[in-house]
Amino acid sequence: MAASKPTLRKSKSRRSGSAPTIADVAAEARCSPMTVSRVINGETRVRDATRDAVTAAITKLNYSPNRAARSLAGGEQLRIALLFDNPSASYLSELLMGALQEASRGDIHLIVQSCEIATDRLSLVRNLSEGGIKGFLLPPPLCDDQSVLDLVSALDGVAIAVGPGLASGTQGAVMIDDFKAAYDMTNHIIELGHTRIGFIIGNPEQVASIRRLNGFRAAMEEAGLDAPDELIAQGRFTYRSGMAATEQLLALNPRPTAIFASNDDMAAATVAVAHRNHLDVPTDLSVCGFDDTAMARTIWPELTTIRQPIAEMSARAVKNIAKVMRAKKSGDRLKPEQATLPYELIRRESDAAPSLVSRKKKDKPGQ
Repeated sequence: MAASKPTLRKSKSRRSGSAPTIADVAAEARCSPMTVSRVINGETRVRDATRDAVTAAITKLNYSPNRAARSLAGGEQLRIALLFDNPSASYLSELLMGALQEASRGDIHLIVQSCEIATDRLSLVRNLSEGGIKGFLLPPPLCDDQSVLDLVSALDGVAIAVGPGLASGTQGAVMIDDFKAAYDMTNHIIELGHTRIGFIIGNPEQVASIRRLNGFRAAMEEAGLDAPDELIAQGRFTYRSGMAATEQLLALNPRPTAIFASNDDMAAATVAVAHRNHLDVPTDLSVCGFDDTAMARTIWPELTTIRQPIAEMSARAVKNIAKVMRAKKSGDRLKPEQATLPYELIRRESDAAPSLVSRKKKDKPGQ
């Protein structure tokens, strides 16, 4: 009888109240514990799909690397909560990698907590604070929720906003210049020869979305080009919203010869809709994104995009929170930093000069 092929199986249910282990994460992600360790430690020898599966398992199980056995000279291990409410799995994956790596390096117990319902945000922060957690990492869109920032401050905690678009008062923040990044990308598209450019806005409740829109408009105005409302479509940073926005833009006559989407998920959706409408990317339509998540490198053609150092931003935020919290334990009052990190325009295969055919076409897509 032929030997049966080995399969990976999920581990048995944990005892009620027991903390998840690295083996539980491995079983959930259907990989080895060694692979989970590599992901947590930021090693590059892991496929993007596997990395995404591990980060999804970490989030689902609320797993935190525990390095108590190697804690600092008997010092108490810090506890920091990463609260998230972001529809982009690619963005969340990058964010988690940076935070987990820095937590492992800095002997920090990182709690990853979903915060999907806006009305629950304040009660969640209160409950975590009452449980002894005083450090909060707040990525988009929570980074723009002033009520959450104010509550953390009132509870004598430390909050660092990741990617807020603009720093808020004395709160700590790690960000890029979203306005300038969008301005640079728009200029890049203009320099390729495009004059009719569509733009897909992100979540209207996030400051970074407005900053990117303003950067687009500023570049268009400086170049003497029109940016009428019909060429600006509303998205919400999700793939599905990107599809709807692209359908709206491609229904125009004449349609745009280029579309700049406010994140890679929506840009990937733009490519898909273009293909469905029998448009070649980039010959018939140039598409550019924002963030440079794994999504930008796993679709065809690969996306030209703005590289936002998401993992580095979250790692720096965790390090900053830890620094402020440790200073507070020593009786010092240290002001959280507000750091603006560099971005980079990454050129790939999704953009090109408008073709002669595209410049002459006045009909709708698919005709």
